[in-house]
Amino acid sequence: MPIDPVDLTARLVRCPSVTPDEGGALVLLEELLTEAGFDCTRVDRNGTSNLYARWGRKGANRTFGFNGHTDVVPIGDAAAWTVDPFGAEIKDGFLYGRGSTDMKSGVAAFVAAAIDFVQQTPPDGAIAISITGDEEGDATDGTVALLDYMKEAGEQMSVCLVGEPTSPNEMGEMMKVGRRGSLTAFFTVTGTQGHSAYPHRANNPIPALMRLMDRLASHELDQGSDHFDPSTLAIVTVDTGNPATNVIPAQTRATVNIRFNDLHSGASLIDWLQSEVDDVAKSFGVKIALSVKVSGESFLTPPGELSDLVAKAVKAELGRTPELSTSGGTSDARFMKDHCPVVEFGLVGKTMHSVDERVEVAQIGQLKSIYTRILSDYFA
Repeated sequence: MPIDPVDLTARLVRCPSVTPDEGGALVLLEELLTEAGFDCTRVDRNGTSNLYARWGRKGANRTFGFNGHTDVVPIGDAAAWTVDPFGAEIKDGFLYGRGSTDMKSGVAAFVAAAIDFVQQTPPDGAIAISITGDEEGDATDGTVALLDYMKEAGEQMSVCLVGEPTSPNEMGEMMKVGRRGSLTAFFTVTGTQGHSAYPHRANNPIPALMRLMDRLASHELDQGSDHFDPSTLAIVTVDTGNPATNVIPAQTRATVNIRFNDLHSGASLIDWLQSEVDDVAKSFGVKIALSVKVSGESFLTPPGELSDLVAKAVKAELGRTPELSTSGGTSDARFMKDHCPVVEFGLVGKTMHSVDERVEVAQIGQLKSIYTRILSDYFA
């Protein structure tokens, strides 16, 4: 019997796998894939659950890979939901529940497509599936751990498709061939505390921080590149925590997030930030500490065989050719790109992470059909 991706999506949604809890989702998938003849390995690390599954011979002449995650973000205010967040209720043509869009429907679609494909038309090659429980968290022990395992075990994907939701409004309108990099910078400015009536006896760190933030926010990082929109910098918080109106504080903090294209690297942006910090600190006579977290570098899979393969399948199933995009936030494709060529294609993502998250039921079946066609064309 063919695997019903809608039923599998519902079964996965009923697993309360809020990061870092596994919630039964990977146990369910491991049982299903093992029964279908996949060699399955749990790659758990530091409390994070991960699953690697392969059908076919290790070291095959070609291996098509899928990557996804079963962990989900918290539900937020439970009272704001009109349905059970983990009930997988279907009404008015939509399947509701946390993770239904991001991205248990995508995982269900590629698992169902892979199982049916190998059982009906065993390919000349292998299919590898890597699923993590740590994409929505720090992502340090999820796909990274899976890639570490694959390297140690001699597992190799020839190409990889990440099943994240990629279309903004209409099914099949967009695939991702790259992603912007993400950098978060934390600033702590230290001056000298004093009485607000005698500011000359203090050194207020707030004006220095305001000048620094204005310089950063006013700076044009670039005007975009061939495949990327202009890089952006957003001030996301400014915190002093001073309850007194007659005290000049000794310290204040701010955080900015930069989403950057392929004209920059994390290292080049850190150098720029440090130069701005040094200049403002010298001008105001304060100390400014800078710490930075780079969540991922920008990357691009040049349009070619892999993107053409996906676009052809989407066109055949839906009658439209998806736009090649690098928009949006980060995904685990930022890790997979160091292993093999990678693109992302999945469902419409309008309701991901929202209250009453839901996916159109018909789209789940369409996605399985697209993934099946991709496998058929790849191994033809």
